[in-house]
Amino acid sequence: MHNSEPTAQPVDLLVVGGGINGAGIARDAVGRGLSVLLVEKDDLAAHTSQWSSKLIHGGLRYLEHYEFRLVGEALAEREVLLRVAPHLIKPLQFVLPHEPHLRPKWMLRAGLFLYDNLGGWSGQKQTLPKSFAAKLRASKASNWGAGLKPQFGEGFVYSDAQVNDARLVVENAKDARARGADIRVGTAFVGAKRVGGIWHATIKDVRFGTEQTVPARAIVNAAGPWVKDLLAHIDTPATRETVKHIKGSHIIVSRVHDEPHAYILQNKDGRIVFVIPYFERFSLIGTTDVPVTDFDSPQISDDETQYLLDLANTYLVKPLTRDDIVSTYAGVRPLYDDGGDDPSAITRDYTLKLDHHVDSGAGAGGAPLLNIYGGKITTYRKLAEHAMEKLLPFFPTAKKTSWTDTPLQGGATTKSLLALCDEIQRRGISTGYAHRLVNRYGLAADQLATTDMGEIFDDTFSEKEIPYLRDHEWAQSAQAMLQRRTKTNLLASPATLPRIHAAIEKALASQ
Repeated sequence: MHNSEPTAQPVDLLVVGGGINGAGIARDAVGRGLSVLLVEKDDLAAHTSQWSSKLIHGGLRYLEHYEFRLVGEALAEREVLLRVAPHLIKPLQFVLPHEPHLRPKWMLRAGLFLYDNLGGWSGQKQTLPKSFAAKLRASKASNWGAGLKPQFGEGFVYSDAQVNDARLVVENAKDARARGADIRVGTAFVGAKRVGGIWHATIKDVRFGTEQTVPARAIVNAAGPWVKDLLAHIDTPATRETVKHIKGSHIIVSRVHDEPHAYILQNKDGRIVFVIPYFERFSLIGTTDVPVTDFDSPQISDDETQYLLDLANTYLVKPLTRDDIVSTYAGVRPLYDDGGDDPSAITRDYTLKLDHHVDSGAGAGGAPLLNIYGGKITTYRKLAEHAMEKLLPFFPTAKKTSWTDTPLQGGATTKSLLALCDEIQRRGISTGYAHRLVNRYGLAADQLATTDMGEIFDDTFSEKEIPYLRDHEWAQSAQAMLQRRTKTNLLASPATLPRIHAAIEKALASQ
């Protein structure tokens, strides 16, 4: 079924793609007074955005590739995002064991000096602790070498931050919706053509198969790995820009040490791998850099698994085997093709290409199309600002000033979140589940956490969350609820998970 007639009033901005870039742009645009429609064919954060290394960081290794602007912007953004989403983004210290044959001390000191200061040169105050040299052997004062082999006696400590990536996407979408954006999950972009200076875009409800033609004054192509594929369905001149699809894979194991810090490990091939505390009892180890051509359903390969295990075992005192792997994941990063051959050296910076092709014959200015190439979760907010700067000439009444450094939840601070945890516990909810609810939903946990939670499964997930996720967070499947929104599939016991699935399926069937 297809409704070929467009609705009467054009939307200002049609955003295609419900990852971090699309959600961030939708939030920025609607806050400037534009009408916004975002369409996502699968689920929010269903692809690249949920498979990151879960870090808000400048990217220490990018300094070796002279990516000073990117690192500086990312470090400044790290500070902003700690204020924007304190329930989802937490400070994290990293230990870099020194390996003299890989990188000399002077090089590491110089790199860390730059890392400490690049973010502040933009004028953004840096609040995280600065780097320092450290003895890694355990003492009464510290245990920076926890879990490492004893030969690693010296190293450096520096600061970055950790993020719940998929939830950051959802929070941006929720904020955009609260400001008036129309967010449609399970809605595919079929194609678009320019008609008299306006886009006529066809979108399709994936569940029911119905199509609709929507007029839009501008389109943002934030389709991530599919950015070039999408262009094939838009009536616009061919572009020379291309994307390199780089797969990054991770393994999850039981926690390799009991301290709260992460490791950044150097490999003899020049790459680095993180070992990051992940939720309460796991360690996340990654990532790899493998060029791929098939990016629809990426999976970790045997070679990648072995690569990560081998590097971890070079450093860890207790060796890991494949039997220790609790879970794995792989995601594809759509990096802008800068002509380089080394996957690790390809820029992680973003490139925005504006196309406002003039219609032949009529001579009218063409409706703008903005294509998003590359990017990283740390700089999504600046990417959105730069996207809006390119589109503002087409929307003279839109607000010119950037505003998205406003917290996603008004009043959310570390102090207020801790106070809410205490309050939820006073309602009879366990300490562990109270913290999970607040780390998951922030201040919204106040309305969710009542005396009537239904069954609480393993202190990780409750029946009360199911309708909330369905009705307020666009979650229309068990995978959306248990993987992207809550990580319950990792936290709950294997014996309990089937019962949680059954509760979700029952709730979804009754809607």
